[in-house]
Amino acid sequence: MAVRQLNRIKTVLTEKGRSNLWLADRLNRNAATVSRWCTNASQPSVEMLYEISQWLDVDIRDLLNKTK
Repeated sequence: MAVRQLNRIKTVLTEKGRSNLWLADRLNRNAATVSRWCTNASQPSVEMLYEISQWLDVDIRDLLNKTK
């Protein structure tokens, strides 16, 4: 079964010139956790998405794939 691409965290990190490790450090999370978010193997909570959006200086909606 294919992994559903729900978030755009990796794309936004690339656009901002940042790495998974940089984000993991800012969020005080394990690098493996951030890696799973970036590959859509798991998803962060809404609260964590908000925090990610703050660090990356983007609208929280930019971190999610559109449904329509």
